[in-house]
Amino acid sequence: MINITFPDGSVRQFEKGITGQQLAESISSRLAQEVLAISVNEQIWDLTRPIEADASIKLHKWDDEEGKYAFWHSSAHLMAEALQALYPGIKFGIGPAIENGFYYDVDPGETVIKENDLPAIEAKMIELAAKKEAIVRKDISKEAALQLFNAKGDEYKTELISDLADGTITLYSQGDFTDLCRGPHLPNTGEIKAIKLLSVAGAYWRGDEKRKQLTRIYGITFPKKKMLDEYLVLLEEAKKRDHRKIGKELELFMFSETVGKGLPLWLPRGTALRLRLEDFLKQIQRRFDYQQVITPHIGNKQLYVTSGHYAKYGKDSFQPIHTPEEGEEYLLKPMNCPHHCEVYKFKPRSYKDLPLRFAEFGTVYRYEQSGELHGLTRVRSFTQDDAHLFCRPDQLKDEFLKVMDIIFIIFNALDFKNFEAQISLRDPNNREKYIGSDENWDKAERAIIEACEEKGLKAKVELGEAAFYGPKLDFMVKDAIGRRWQLGTIQVDYNLPERFELEYTGEDNQKHRPVMIHRAPFGSMERFVAVLIEHTAGKFPLWLTPDQVVVLPISEKFNDYARKVAKELFLQDVRVTVDDRNEKIGRKIRDNELKRIPYLLVVGEKEMEAGVVAVRKQGEGDKGTMTPEEFAAMINTEVAKMMNVY
Repeated sequence: MINITFPDGSVRQFEKGITGQQLAESISSRLAQEVLAISVNEQIWDLTRPIEADASIKLHKWDDEEGKYAFWHSSAHLMAEALQALYPGIKFGIGPAIENGFYYDVDPGETVIKENDLPAIEAKMIELAAKKEAIVRKDISKEAALQLFNAKGDEYKTELISDLADGTITLYSQGDFTDLCRGPHLPNTGEIKAIKLLSVAGAYWRGDEKRKQLTRIYGITFPKKKMLDEYLVLLEEAKKRDHRKIGKELELFMFSETVGKGLPLWLPRGTALRLRLEDFLKQIQRRFDYQQVITPHIGNKQLYVTSGHYAKYGKDSFQPIHTPEEGEEYLLKPMNCPHHCEVYKFKPRSYKDLPLRFAEFGTVYRYEQSGELHGLTRVRSFTQDDAHLFCRPDQLKDEFLKVMDIIFIIFNALDFKNFEAQISLRDPNNREKYIGSDENWDKAERAIIEACEEKGLKAKVELGEAAFYGPKLDFMVKDAIGRRWQLGTIQVDYNLPERFELEYTGEDNQKHRPVMIHRAPFGSMERFVAVLIEHTAGKFPLWLTPDQVVVLPISEKFNDYARKVAKELFLQDVRVTVDDRNEKIGRKIRDNELKRIPYLLVVGEKEMEAGVVAVRKQGEGDKGTMTPEEFAAMINTEVAKMMNVY
């Protein structure tokens, strides 16, 4: 007999070799129908895999991330099985589950798989799923695995196998399809009821632009057709909210092949939006005693060797800049933190000087692969709302709490009310991969956990997800249509103060190392603006939007009056534009509503004679007439009420 510990702490005895499916059946027949995977000692397993020793378990249904992972991982194999049937000789790279669905990278040889081929692949997947084929796990030696895939002529799998240790290799088979895979998977393909293949893209093998480009097919599946229908509606809404589409419509940003891929150009309206966000954060930072600094866009290569960023980002950075002086090399900076460490070292520091809080909207550069570039969310040049705090160990928790306050202020101001937090800690079984003493790590981890408890923040704890230099707290925001984005992050670092030999003189007159906190509430201005566009569908808060008001003259006769109104509003700090096109007023109203401008002021003969404007509010229609002075007072009061909260 073996002891099985359930999530509620209860322990029951079962026969050795019992499976997750049998455990579910021992609880209830309904649970057995709904369960998709099992965690055994915090590792996700197939439901059909025998448990041979005492274990702690948790059963996973669709609502659990682990359940979806097994479901979509099995769906990737189902798609691969369909592709193998439809395209004999096709070769397979990798096919993981992702946050929403799955993909498989394949090499179809001379054949080109296009978007219009997806319905036929879907149909084959539905046909195979209906057979309810068992998905069977098998342990295999490295030698046997190499022989198997060599015989199939699948060089991608043999390359993957070459990197694996003998004794760790498993295969999964269903029908005529066998794949190299760690799992886990569903017991059979019959659970997969609703299937939609979404797109076809190119992807270099193992992310290397020098290797062959494979065909990547994305898809998603669900256990019920209703779930798929709801998801497809959500997908259509996401397309409408695409920041690339809205950014073009609202003239916020652009890209130019002449300038270079992944290098965004901010247009006047987008620049106004971005600067307003920066000013908002700067105002908050002043309240928390931050000091602004400015550092160069490049640095001597040795700076990043010292920090460790060259080893970490060297491959993903733009290559070194060689100067006329022999042997001298510079890099476009991949991170701001080494520069801030040098600012700290500018002069001797005392314990009385700490904490020091250096902030910078610093632009950094990473050479992302061209296939990975995506609007503002994945670029080669981006500006971080970076700050680095240098404090004594006894100040760490208090500083952490203050950074959390800043993040909460920003999330509230921009209506990001639905968010999750994740505490990333060390892997307790693999401490040698982390730098710093156990004592410092214990203090840092405890400070983060206690800070979350004091704020009443229910944070998910993930072991083994910490950075090599320290634990961190990440914030995942859900937008208006339920998608998750990682935005704010706070990281504790004992590594860089060590590498840069940062010191302060303590009360005991001895030298001590400060603790460093990395902090970025927005993350990057580019990515944050992209998320904000999609969250709001381009309807920004009144305090933030580039154009608060547009004046619409009914005809050209009233253009001068429209400009006079605009000038009066401008002098009272209202952001205003005039639409003086020779178009009918109905067309002007429609066009400017599409531009998401909050207020539309219509002026004609009646308004000009009375010295007033007819006010329309986006989404609410007519709001009556008022003088420009009354309107300016109203809009400024509305903005003040929004901002006084923060």
